[in-house]
Parts: sequence; structure tokens; C-alpha cells
Amino acid sequence: MEFEKIVLVTRKTRLEGLIERFNTIGQARFYLEHSGGDFDLYQREHDVYYSAVSDLRSRLQELIKLQEIERDLLPNFLFTETNIVVTIGIDGLVANTAKYLSGQPLIAVNPDPATVDGILLPFDVQKAVVAAKGALKNQMTTRKISMANVHLNDGQTLLAFNDFFIGVKSHVSARYSVEIDGHQERQSSSGIIVSTGVGSTGWLSSMFNMANGILAGHQPVENKGRSMPTARFDWESEKLVFVVREPFVSKTSSAKMVFGYITPKSPLIIRSEIPESGVIFSDGVESDFLSFNSGAIAAISLADKKTNLVVG
Repeated sequence: MEFEKIVLVTRKTRLEGLIERFNTIGQARFYLEHSGGDFDLYQREHDVYYSAVSDLRSRLQELIKLQEIERDLLPNFLFTETNIVVTIGIDGLVANTAKYLSGQPLIAVNPDPATVDGILLPFDVQKAVVAAKGALKNQMTTRKISMANVHLNDGQTLLAFNDFFIGVKSHVSARYSVEIDGHQERQSSSGIIVSTGVGSTGWLSSMFNMANGILAGHQPVENKGRSMPTARFDWESEKLVFVVREPFVSKTSSAKMVFGYITPKSPLIIRSEIPESGVIFSDGVESDFLSFNSGAIAAISLADKKTNLVVG
């Protein structure tokens, strides 16, 4: 493959978000300091981020044509197969970007390794440039990360890099039926989470933490301290995990099918019985959702395409 361009994807800092909200940096400072926040922390974070962006930009421009876009523009940006994509930001930016790619190499950069954990960010600025040089020569090591796909009966689709949420916008119970491997159940819950392998360290892990904490509290003394189930599974795994949140058992709802695996041979089918405000959104982006009200049927499966994450 002969690459023609690097697309650099950036994101707004928390400080920029506050300035947009309060119109000026002075008003943002006033709000933070009077609510007990540390404005200097936000300023340092902002400065470090844009210092890294500036350094990365200048280095990549020396390699090949460079185009820079901000995260909010991703839904309207057309990536081509001759692009190398570089993100600089937190893990969430990788998830936001991956859904719009079709196999292009994705180099994820940690702008501040001292403070950003960056599970999905194997490169600092200097190493990212080395990785980009390798990618331009088609000399790179990648991981083919599995993604999730939802297909509605009206033809709408949505991809997830980390996870899907299926439920109601508010905290009221969602009513629906689930079907997998020939088994079906009507349920009432606070929603369903479907996680990929890479997403298993996020939302899914928090539910395991909750469940393990509850189980640990009810274990006999002699069982205390024993290892508990973990949520994590391989990023390349050909399976997804679904978990039902807070299932309620009643005369019309059950809670026997609250955890399971979605495989290429076993998609999860969910039939909505939600009168209004039913939604499906991915990767925590609530503003980009599919309506999931009564009559809607969702088929959730592994996506055909994978994210080509560069790791070396």
C-alpha cells in the first residue's frame, strides 16, 4: 500500500470545554475556583497537550502531507484507504476515531505519559514518528481489534469500539426481550451493556467490580480473599460479552439470561418494549444514538471490520 497522507486527529481539552461553556477564560477560572476546582491544573493539562500536538505536527509534516481534524468533525470526515491515521489524546479518542475507519493503520499517541494511563496509547510523540515512518514503508506491527455492530430492523446500523448501551435515556426501567442460542426471555432492567475485548477494561469491568464486591460481602469467612471473576478478555477475541444491569424479577420479567457471549454463530437479538426514550449508543457517546422504542428489533454481532491498531 502506498500511503498519500497522514490524518492527525486531536481533541479539545477540558479547559477549552469550559471556555466554550462560559465564553471566556476569565469566567471559566471564576467558575472553577469558586466551586473548589484547581484552574492551574486545567491550564497545565491544556499547555502540555498542545505542546505535544505542536511537536507531533511539526515532525509528521516532514514525512508526508498532513491534514489535521478535531474530534467533533469525525462523523463528517471521509477517510480513504491511502490514509495513515494518528490520534493524540486519551483512550476515548481512539474509540471515537476507530468507528470511522476501514482498516487504515491507526497510531495512537499519549500526549502526557506522566498523567495519562493510555491503555490504547503505546506511543509518545517521538516513538509515534518512528511508527509513522515504519507505516509509510508498510513495516509495522498491528493488532486486529474486534468491534461490535448493531443492526436495526429499519436498516440503521452503529459500530462500537468499546461497548454498546441498550436501554432508556433516563433512570427508568427498560422493558424488552432478549434472544440468543434459541433461548428467549422478557426482562425489565436498567439496560444492557455489550462489550468488546478492548472495552472489557472499561464499563464492563466496573460491573464485574460491583458484582464481585457484592459476592465478597456475602461469602462465608473461609472464602474471603479468594480470587474473583475478571471482566478482561483479548482485544482480538471473536466474541462479545453482554451483561444485564440491575435485572428485576416480576410476574412479567425474568433474570436468568443476564450474562453471556455473543459469537459469530450466536448474535444477540433484543426486541424493544420501551414506549419512548429507548436508545442504543456506543462508546459513551450519548448524543450519537439510535432510537430503540417499541417495535424496534436489534441484532448485535461482531463487526465485519476490525481496527488496525499499530503497536510497533
